[in-house]
Amino acid sequence: MKHACITILAKAPVAGFAKTRLIPALGPDGAAALAQKLLDHTVAQTVAAGLGEVRLLGAPDASHPALQRHAGQVQLGAQADGDLGQRMHRALDDALSHHALALLVGTDAPALNHHMLRQAAQALAQHDAVFVPALDGGYALVGLRGQSRPELFEAMTWSTAQVMCETRQRLMRAGLRWAELDAVGDIDEPGDLRHLPAGWLA
Repeated sequence: MKHACITILAKAPVAGFAKTRLIPALGPDGAAALAQKLLDHTVAQTVAAGLGEVRLLGAPDASHPALQRHAGQVQLGAQADGDLGQRMHRALDDALSHHALALLVGTDAPALNHHMLRQAAQALAQHDAVFVPALDGGYALVGLRGQSRPELFEAMTWSTAQVMCETRQRLMRAGLRWAELDAVGDIDEPGDLRHLPAGWLA
């Protein structure tokens, strides 16, 4: 199943720029170090999934050494301009112009492994969309086939507990068939650190 594209949206792991909501617990440098570990883990899992092309789109661009170190494994690029929804739509739209299936992930969910990525791609054989919900009410993965759906992303209030619920309503209004895999933990707030694998903060 190598007709898919996985796109990773990632911030450069710069102190004071990445994982800022974790700074009260980890400090700026600790939060940036965790951001880099999450980035490396996500790249490893997406490559191990063996689904096809992997793209790593950085913010503000892809010039940071932590992103450049993956140049041999993935295609590097910069995220599009706009809010999160616009950047997500643009990334999916571009991937679907060259591939039958497109998966989009961030770097916040260490439980999102290569097995789940394969399951998500398999779900798109019978569905228009697939999601991995996050325990905080958002989602850690979205996958689409055929074409991107801007109505799923535009004017969304991101980083709230209603994101997945609102997305389900939009999916129903659009008449789309979708699948949901098991929910995973996002690492955004200090309380989320309990979802990290053992030893990650050692």
